Amino acid sequence: MTENGVFYYGQDKIDYEVVRKEVTYKEKIKKPESDKLIAKKAKPRKVIIKVHPDQRVVATAPVDATDEMIYDAMMKRARWIWQSLQDFAKQQDHVLPKRYVSGETQFYLGRRYVLKVVTNAAAADEIHSRVKLSCGKLNVELSQSDSELDTEERAVLVKRLIDEWYKNKAKLIFIERLETVLPKAAWVTDIPAFRLLVMKKQWGSCSTKGNLILNQHLVKAPKECIDYVILHELCHIAEHNHSEQFWRLLTQVMPNWQEVKARLDEMAELYLNE
Repeated sequence: MTENGVFYYGQDKIDYEVVRKEVTYKEKIKKPESDKLIAKKAKPRKVIIKVHPDQRVVATAPVDATDEMIYDAMMKRARWIWQSLQDFAKQQDHVLPKRYVSGETQFYLGRRYVLKVVTNAAAADEIHSRVKLSCGKLNVELSQSDSELDTEERAVLVKRLIDEWYKNKAKLIFIERLETVLPKAAWVTDIPAFRLLVMKKQWGSCSTKGNLILNQHLVKAPKECIDYVILHELCHIAEHNHSEQFWRLLTQVMPNWQEVKARLDEMAELYLNE
């Protein structure tokens, strides 16, 4: 039976499978007059770790290896495992257009989640009940009738459910982050109104009246990146263009904004990919 384990690399949760096995190998009989090969069994001497293109992490371990031994082996190669997962995820996201099927990558607050589309005859009507985060996966429940749709129609439905879920989450998260960073913007006297808009090339904008527009896709980024975009737009309430005064003000409220912006820019193509 396959066992499962988990470890964390930074804030990223990484699940792995454990396969215990004995290896069979062939060895020459130690008799000069014979060339026959006989099969013998031997226990693997160490834990072998492999990261697969579908982002499965598998540890092949001796039958008598303890859980601690396997966990230690995973932690020793944690950075390599994490980087391999990142590389495979990028390959998948860049090469393949979104098909909204199980196994694809979705993002939420800077973390990667594997999409899992399941059929549940008792699937609820509410969006928030049909799309849930659980154990490193973004689970989408379809009713029995939904699952009988053709591939294209099912993909449209799954996309709509996920988009609505992101929209609901974005409203809550953006309100939370706006309230968190607002004290830094001393020049803003009232809580600005904002609305969500799906945009391809902008994370946000600020009207002359001080109302904000925030890209719904931004909820896929880490909270620090969300804070950067909100603070950037709040600075526009005081400075309406990207003048020297604007950048000075932004640096004052977020000294590391350049580093945060670079992180957001690096992942922008993935976050904006639909």
